[in-house]
Amino acid sequence: MVASPLTAINGERAVVFFFVFRVLSSLPLSLLPHALSLSLLSVFSLFVEIRADGSLSLFKTRPGASSGIMLGAVTLPTVMLSKLIQLSRAFSLQQIEIGELEHMTMQFWAASACCCGVLIFLSILMWCAAYNKNPHFSCSVWDAKFSLSCVILFSVVCCISLATISHTGFNTALKLLWLLCHGFAAVKLIQHLLNTFPCCASIGEALLLTSGLVLYFGDMLACTISKVCRLLVSPELVSIRYGIKRSEIGIIIQGVLLGLLIFSAVFKFVIHLWEYFSRADNSESRKNKEIRRSLIFFASLGFTMIVVSPSWMMIVLDFDVHPILWIFQFVLSEPLKRLSLCIYWLGLIYASVLRFYNISKNSKIERILLRKYYHLLAVSMFLPALIYQPKFLDLAFGAALAVFLVLEIIRVWRIWPLGQLVHQFMSAFTDHRDSDILIVSHFSLLLGCALPIWMSSGFNDRPLIPFAGILSLGIGDTMASMVGHKYGVLRWSKTGKKTIEGTAAALVPSSHCRDHKWFIGGLHSTTR
Repeated sequence: MVASPLTAINGERAVVFFFVFRVLSSLPLSLLPHALSLSLLSVFSLFVEIRADGSLSLFKTRPGASSGIMLGAVTLPTVMLSKLIQLSRAFSLQQIEIGELEHMTMQFWAASACCCGVLIFLSILMWCAAYNKNPHFSCSVWDAKFSLSCVILFSVVCCISLATISHTGFNTALKLLWLLCHGFAAVKLIQHLLNTFPCCASIGEALLLTSGLVLYFGDMLACTISKVCRLLVSPELVSIRYGIKRSEIGIIIQGVLLGLLIFSAVFKFVIHLWEYFSRADNSESRKNKEIRRSLIFFASLGFTMIVVSPSWMMIVLDFDVHPILWIFQFVLSEPLKRLSLCIYWLGLIYASVLRFYNISKNSKIERILLRKYYHLLAVSMFLPALIYQPKFLDLAFGAALAVFLVLEIIRVWRIWPLGQLVHQFMSAFTDHRDSDILIVSHFSLLLGCALPIWMSSGFNDRPLIPFAGILSLGIGDTMASMVGHKYGVLRWSKTGKKTIEGTAAALVPSSHCRDHKWFIGGLHSTTR
């Protein structure tokens, strides 16, 4: 059954279309193929979302949340296209080299390939579910033709765009294969996430996380291949040009995240192997088993962070010293400012967490409102550092993300003696948006503040971009939740809980901040 136009375009989808249109309207003619591909991706994702809302549930998603497929599918490609527009202006002004522009072009197509691959996968699942329910389902043929047309047009536009940045047809074929691998990896990863962590995210949230992880680690893999090929054979064998300059902080953050990913997979395998061989020994007490597992955990974590991750970092980038020593040298290069900032952060975190934890245990305040105090805390923590110490803040975001990941692994695996304590502490701040399996709210806040800052590195002719995450989450999202929770009546969609009143409350401080962008931007540029 085909949805009518009135039911197809609700408030949430209209907002997504507005922002996509705003980006497309600022495109130069040289990026016309990218505009066409993003338009096809938007239409295809809208079609899949409408079909998913009217079909049976394919996965166990977060209760009470809309599917959000369209938002999850177009967010990352739209962000990459915005960055590509910015770099095209820089290239026309001869402020960057062609390699950086080609790299961002491949990032855009890789993100689009991830989202397109997942959309195809969801479409196939829905067709199979509809056919099994009703073998004479009349719309399946039309659905197949429409989806196939979008995929074919998207592939043709992608080939045309890649041909313009490739010197030979062989390079174009390698790049297409590279994009195909991204799409396949995204499909396998979203299956793993939704099946392993049910009820933790909507399909759109899982799609956004999946495409981001595949793009991020795909970039790391390509960077590694490029470096190894330059050392051993020839850089021409690499399908993507990765000759752009990479900062030490960026490589350190990537290496730490890669190490934690490898560590979690290896630790799971070792624990399963150890439990298999220790089944015969039933005389060992449970306490001794927990202690032994804890020792294995911390020993393997230390080995990964001290040996494995730094080894990758030193292969990709020529560090003069061990990366851990480089971090100490970087912090102590301006000890007064950076150590004072660390003391300020620790004091603020201690006082705030202790206060909010006691409130959450003894007060009847709604959890969703209580958690917004942490958004205001993020503003007071990150805004001064972004103005006066932006590079140190980049490193601090990476360290905080690594600590959050380690604590979540400890909580999930109940590692003695911290596992149960961390679980009890984190449970005091959870609500219906989190599950017992994974608690992701603190990751969302941290990444929402950090990603605009990380992505604005390099050429940036919009000084307010690094402040986007801190201002929108710390101020805009807080106002939206408070006003929407108390006064919200008109909802953007039938299934979602976001209200028009809350959105209006979020836009008021955002527009006020935009009026002062020249002041903030000038202050930021003078202190960077």
